[in-house]
Amino acid sequence: MIKVASTKFILTILFFSFSINSFGQAKQAEAEIQNIMKKFDVVGFSVAVVKKGEIVYKQSFGLKDVESNTSLTDNSLFRIASISKSFSATSIMQLVEAGKLSLDDDFSTLLGFKVRNPKYPETMITLKMALSHTSSLNDSQGYFNLDVINPAKNPDWAKCYNDYQPGVGYQYCNLNYNMVGAIIEKVSGERFDNYVKQHVLNPLGLYGGYNVDSLDATRFVTLYEYDSKLKTFTASPSAYNRNTALQDYVMGYSTPSFSPTGGMKISATDLAKYMMMHMNYGKSNGVRVMSKKSSKLMQTKVSDEESYGLAIEGTDKLIPGKSMKGHTGSAYGLYSAMFFQPKEKFGIVVITNGCNAGYENGYNKAIAETVNTLYQNLIK
Repeated sequence: MIKVASTKFILTILFFSFSINSFGQAKQAEAEIQNIMKKFDVVGFSVAVVKKGEIVYKQSFGLKDVESNTSLTDNSLFRIASISKSFSATSIMQLVEAGKLSLDDDFSTLLGFKVRNPKYPETMITLKMALSHTSSLNDSQGYFNLDVINPAKNPDWAKCYNDYQPGVGYQYCNLNYNMVGAIIEKVSGERFDNYVKQHVLNPLGLYGGYNVDSLDATRFVTLYEYDSKLKTFTASPSAYNRNTALQDYVMGYSTPSFSPTGGMKISATDLAKYMMMHMNYGKSNGVRVMSKKSSKLMQTKVSDEESYGLAIEGTDKLIPGKSMKGHTGSAYGLYSAMFFQPKEKFGIVVITNGCNAGYENGYNKAIAETVNTLYQNLIK
């Protein structure tokens, strides 16, 4: 009896020691984040940390809206910008698994109008090229509607193509993913926002989406763009606008109005839960969203120099000594990062709705320093 009691006592002491240590580490991280906010004039931060497959920390700092002096909370919704691309790519992989299309399919056939680089008219542009930004397309004509690249709609359509051969060079291009969204509609028969909600968000129990009308607008975080000349922040309410009224919506063509390339609205906490699905190769909390093979393919680099796969990039420049997978986002003053280590089972999400920070090694300094602070204090 004495031996059992002693063992229980020791375990209790160890548990409380661990809890106190974890509390201390969290407080240290928070103190460092407050310093980062002062250093880079950060309006607000929402962060989430995953360790050993579980969310071990989530917190929000600063303001959701400056004008009303409303504090940011863990359930506040951000337009997360280009991390949204991975939701589109995940949807495509589901449709590939269902046998409804192939990554090697001709983009022209899938979209219903000619998508060919006029300098390489015999080279087929495939779905995989678009997903990996190796399609030779660019955003010079814009990307908020498909008219810009449709030869029947835009006399300058040829300017949408670069000089190099499709499949050879790399250029990050938002138009690629707005076209991918249109393909999801054409192949699935479901409107883009509904498809993602029904097949990705709902199975994982996440609150978010591309359709502003389906979400609680009171939870939207105001985004603030910084003007370096005037040294002021300006609100960007257009971040939550939609370009096309739903009554005028044309399936498979009006899709860019939902911005498959950057329009997902979600909290940092739910984004971390989504990240865990990718970290676990397509599965989270017993729910499989896509096959392990499809998930690994998304994480496999297509372009060597950029280490970019299918809406998932690889990097060893974010956390020293760690090879991470994930994506960043930036638009309307927002900066976001979602990165994970699939073998070690840890990941970090950091989102800010406005800051005055430059770039280093390809990453926003405020985001990168916060990621490393969270790693050093809560993961390492």
